[in-house]
Amino acid sequence: MTATDNRPTTAPAAEPATARPPRNTQRGWFGQFLLRLHFYAGLFIGPFILIAALSGAVYALGPTIEQGMYRHELTAPSTAAAKPLAEQIDAAQAYVDQHHPEDTLAAVRPAPEQGSTTRVMYSEAGLMESQNRAVFIDPGTAQVRGDLLVYGTSGALPFRTWVDTFHRSLFLGDIGRLYSETAASWLGVVALAGLGLWVIRIRKARAKRDMVRPARGVRGYRRIFSWHASTGVWLLLGALFLSATGITWSHYGGGNVDQLRSALSWGTPALATTLTGPDAAPDGGEHALHHGSPAPGTDAEPATITPALFDEVLGAAKAANIHSSELQISPPAAADQAWTVAEIKRSYPTAVNSVAIDPRDMSVLSETNFDTFSIPAKLAQWGIDTHMGTMWGLPNQILLFITALGIAAMVVFGYAMWWKRRPTGKRFGKSPAAGALTRAPWWGSGLVAVGAIVIGAFLPALGVSLLAFVVIDVLITNRMATPHPPAPRSK
Repeated sequence: MTATDNRPTTAPAAEPATARPPRNTQRGWFGQFLLRLHFYAGLFIGPFILIAALSGAVYALGPTIEQGMYRHELTAPSTAAAKPLAEQIDAAQAYVDQHHPEDTLAAVRPAPEQGSTTRVMYSEAGLMESQNRAVFIDPGTAQVRGDLLVYGTSGALPFRTWVDTFHRSLFLGDIGRLYSETAASWLGVVALAGLGLWVIRIRKARAKRDMVRPARGVRGYRRIFSWHASTGVWLLLGALFLSATGITWSHYGGGNVDQLRSALSWGTPALATTLTGPDAAPDGGEHALHHGSPAPGTDAEPATITPALFDEVLGAAKAANIHSSELQISPPAAADQAWTVAEIKRSYPTAVNSVAIDPRDMSVLSETNFDTFSIPAKLAQWGIDTHMGTMWGLPNQILLFITALGIAAMVVFGYAMWWKRRPTGKRFGKSPAAGALTRAPWWGSGLVAVGAIVIGAFLPALGVSLLAFVVIDVLITNRMATPHPPAPRSK
């Protein structure tokens, strides 16, 4: 019988576990950053974009709406040949002397076609910059059809002026313009961030068609997301266009754009209007109208003009480079300045030539021709006119209207997704995970910070808010990552 070995047996040594490779904490940081940026920009800037989009949708149809709203002032029932501008101005002046005696003649826009009215425009104390009172004259009878306030080169009437002012500044002046600058700037950022997220998603999506059209057979969050993603990709170019052109009207960013265009010689050429030599302006006689006043701090005499000069100046301009029927004749405010005639046709083909006329001999002092503008200057002109709905007519207005409503819907979809993602019993939705910048490589977080600073120098409203987002995001992430000491046990 074999004796039993009572020696303790030693357990075989366990095989060392295979060490997992260290996790790459830098992978996917950019997509996470885009998601968090897109989310918070939409959450906090969304109301600004929503207001700008809805008011912009109404403004886009403004030219067409005004044609019906102010039909009486804009149309002339007479089919007779147009009377000389002098007679039309005399009729307007008689009306103004009775109803607005303090107003001063500022410009005349002859009727561009039969059936439309001539606008004789007057400056008036208390109006906005670039705003005048227009007296509408039937060119065939020289009868007054009414008077309305008009604004800007586009000649916006009260309805469109109201919508435009709300769209740009919420009736808050320069402070309000920060809202529109913030909305225009962030619209482009949100659109580009959304494009980046869309590219990441479509690479992983099984049904890729659901990223370009609303998904079928899904409900809740997924349904709203499919509408948000597919609508966004179709509106991308429109959103970027409205963002870029909208910045040109902004308070700070627009000024920087103007300086950049000037430095690169991309600006619109300006007329030379200063007269030289004695007798800078002729004496108009007993029927002369004193036009305006010279610039403060100058010794120049105010210009003296007569209604008949408008016909003479217009004839000289048409012999030069003015060919469009849509034009504006502006007398000088000072005796040492020239008259100007400018084309104002903003629909395609654009006609914006201008000429300065010396009233002493009706010679051309200077002129600008749109055909000689630089390509960037032409693109800027076309972009602004398209944004305002004056280019391409009604089809462009309808496209702008649809695009603006689509952008507004995107904001609503975003808030609905946020609401759907709220945890049970909570009032607010979940936010994307933080920490993208802390997981990023040093060059990645550095580029984001430097980009925010560079953008901030050019677009202050965007740059300051973007830099604030980066800083707050890092601070929140670091705070969440900091271990908290355990609470002391009670005895």
